[in-house]
Amino acid sequence: MRQKFSMSRLLAPLLVAAAIGATVATVSAQDLRLAGNAPQSYTVQKGDTLWDISGKFLRDPWRWPDVWRMNRDQIRNPHLIYPGDVIRLDYVDGQPRLSIDSGGPRESVRLSPAARATPLDREAIPTIPPGDIEPYLSRPLVTGPDGLKGAAEIVAGRDRDRVVRGDGDRVYVVGIDAAAGDLWHLYRPVGPIRSFDRKSTLGFEYRFLGSARVERFNDVSTLVIENAKEEILIGDRLVPAPREVLVNYVPHAPTRDIDGRIIAATRDTVELGRGAIVTIDKGSADGVDVGTVLAIYRGVAPIRDPRPSKDQPVIVRYWEQTTWWTPERFLDVPQERTGLMFVFRVFDRVAYAILLNTTDPVQVGDFIRKP
Repeated sequence: MRQKFSMSRLLAPLLVAAAIGATVATVSAQDLRLAGNAPQSYTVQKGDTLWDISGKFLRDPWRWPDVWRMNRDQIRNPHLIYPGDVIRLDYVDGQPRLSIDSGGPRESVRLSPAARATPLDREAIPTIPPGDIEPYLSRPLVTGPDGLKGAAEIVAGRDRDRVVRGDGDRVYVVGIDAAAGDLWHLYRPVGPIRSFDRKSTLGFEYRFLGSARVERFNDVSTLVIENAKEEILIGDRLVPAPREVLVNYVPHAPTRDIDGRIIAATRDTVELGRGAIVTIDKGSADGVDVGTVLAIYRGVAPIRDPRPSKDQPVIVRYWEQTTWWTPERFLDVPQERTGLMFVFRVFDRVAYAILLNTTDPVQVGDFIRKP
């Protein structure tokens, strides 16, 4: 029997990096702002994340690839950091730089422009908390207007009298391709994903229902439901489960300006904070990719101007009375930055992101821009 796929095994070695399209530019010391109490060194602890470690040295943790002096190749194959490693802060030509002294028997490593491939390790420090994003790395699913047309479909269950199925039940499915493997994910349409103003349809969402494994391949294949998150029905669709591919994330700013909104949240609450997962109305078509960091802004209502007005009063006549009225004036207030988000899954016109470094509650409808 094939070993059961474990998403936790996939996430354990998450570190740094889906590649960005351009070389990270060298920045000046003035551009990189160190944290006010930045230490000269820090020993990596089990449970740390690269984002939090970088926050000990930098005011903007997502700028750490700049301090490591990473070029394009290094972003594709970053060095791993382990518990016991010592991160040191020094200066080269007046510019801050971070380097690693490996703890234990491993040799001391100083990052340089030369890239080297390093095997991913389960003990490596992840970029962001993997448990927060684990349920969203392969689900839910967002498609175009055709949805999952042509995808595999449940046409019947072994017990024809039952309406719903669950763990351990066998179902009959058409459209299964043996070349795609024996583990399949079950989905059901939720509906369209619309822009915040409800004027545009950005995609169509499918809810993840669980997984099933093929017991017998044929024109009508037999599958056993292994992990049902909710009731399984006739007509539910199936897609091959993603293969176990290790993906690393390097935080970076988008290559173009972004002017978007938060359009949904997975938590059923008005106010969101660090660790919350949100849906944004920008995707790969807008220049957003895995690892993109975006700033969150809150709109502030205009403020009534209390200063005396130089405008002439307006005469308002109604019935037999006359009223003198001076028009009110209002002052526009700039949007206020309330945090950062880190994009970890991208579709054509929408993406999923995790909230990090929030200073105030975040809400659906808040604005997102290039940091």
